[in-house]
Amino acid sequence: MTMTWLQEPISSPSPLPSGEERKREGTESPPFLPQMVRVEDVLAPAAPMKAADTGLDAALVSELTLKAAATVPQFNTEWAARKLHLPQQLLGEVLEQLRANQLLDVLGQAGPFGYRYAITQRGRETANRLLEISGYIGPAPVSLAAYSAMIEWQLTLTPPPTLEQVQEATADMVLTEEARLMATLAASSGRSLFVFGPAGNGKTTLGRQLHNALGGDIWIPHCINIDSNIIRIFDAQIHRQVNSLAGAAGWQVDRRWVRVRRPLIVAGGEMTLDSCDLIYSRSLRYYEAPLHVKANGGMFLIDDFGRQRVEPHDLLNRWIVPLEHQIDFLTLHTGQKVQVPFRLLLIIATNLRPEDVTDPAFLRRMGYRLLLDKPTPERYKQIFERYAARWGAVVVPELFAHLFNRYQAEQREPRCCEPRDLIERARDICRLRGQPLVLDKTLLDLAWAGYFGTSAASPSAAAN
Repeated sequence: MTMTWLQEPISSPSPLPSGEERKREGTESPPFLPQMVRVEDVLAPAAPMKAADTGLDAALVSELTLKAAATVPQFNTEWAARKLHLPQQLLGEVLEQLRANQLLDVLGQAGPFGYRYAITQRGRETANRLLEISGYIGPAPVSLAAYSAMIEWQLTLTPPPTLEQVQEATADMVLTEEARLMATLAASSGRSLFVFGPAGNGKTTLGRQLHNALGGDIWIPHCINIDSNIIRIFDAQIHRQVNSLAGAAGWQVDRRWVRVRRPLIVAGGEMTLDSCDLIYSRSLRYYEAPLHVKANGGMFLIDDFGRQRVEPHDLLNRWIVPLEHQIDFLTLHTGQKVQVPFRLLLIIATNLRPEDVTDPAFLRRMGYRLLLDKPTPERYKQIFERYAARWGAVVVPELFAHLFNRYQAEQREPRCCEPRDLIERARDICRLRGQPLVLDKTLLDLAWAGYFGTSAASPSAAAN
């Protein structure tokens, strides 16, 4: 495995312009960007070789190490390095200082590069006091400045989605050309998208599939620190981790960072104003980042907007500053405000009328607006035929006339999701009967009854 060390932070693909050129072009590297290392075809944050390279106060690293030591009867240098996600060489220096301060005892040699340790009574008392301030034990954090610089730098280098990529990502959907264009413009510009229209016409599906057009991976930290406060960013239930380069080159990469797919986070009716700020655990004494911070570098989809347990206008006002300036302000439990990046594609989907949930001040800050209305008969047919073909079923023209008569007789507005839903119920019936899927009027009438809860008799049969 070939390793190439980069002596300065990278601001653009090679060949790198000079510092003066970058300054003139306005592309100068963020000052707090971590040093990067190229491992094969991947650029990764380089492992810190000494405590000063972590960007953290040396006392914070020592405190994290001591708290970890208090959780086990004894440990070695390698264990501490794995626990804090820091190189053994760096941790060896920290452990030696803790030993010199009589907070740890050396029990003996542990391999050629480490020792076995046990915490002293003095060290345990100190660790207990530290745990009363912050109960966090785990990977060492990165600084807020490094996190902000890294997010900004990565997105600057990431090419925006093209129309072809959006077409490929949304190929399963039958969209008008205008709708596809608006979705592409939002994704390629990084601006927000407000999608509205009757329920069941593809708003949520569009948001989820549009995420597939956001290519590439990003590095995010396990957590960040602000003074003595720890904020957890990486969430294994949300972020999809990819190859972490943990093989031969693993110790060359700063393992405080995690390489993930660009995230997709969906929030629905459970959202409140409190969930848009830092979540402080009084028992653990550290913070969980809100969902939109965890979505940085990817997409944040607010689904079913207007159904949240908070007034829509209050929730929209929460996003005005982030949409305007691409930054957000979060509040620590002490009242201190901290600035974090807001670098994501925000999609808001609602089946309510825009005038009922928005105001002009908010709408003018939205990048694009898109109405996904009920399907025309032609679009309905296209959706139906495409989904039926997936299961090898043929649709005769008379079947559509029969379906549209039922919609008209029951005064129902057709929705884009209904061709799929009706065919899926027809498949359930055929599976139960042990027969192949053959779409006819009788089968669809039974599927209709199961889906809409009305009589299985067709309108014409009922009239007779």
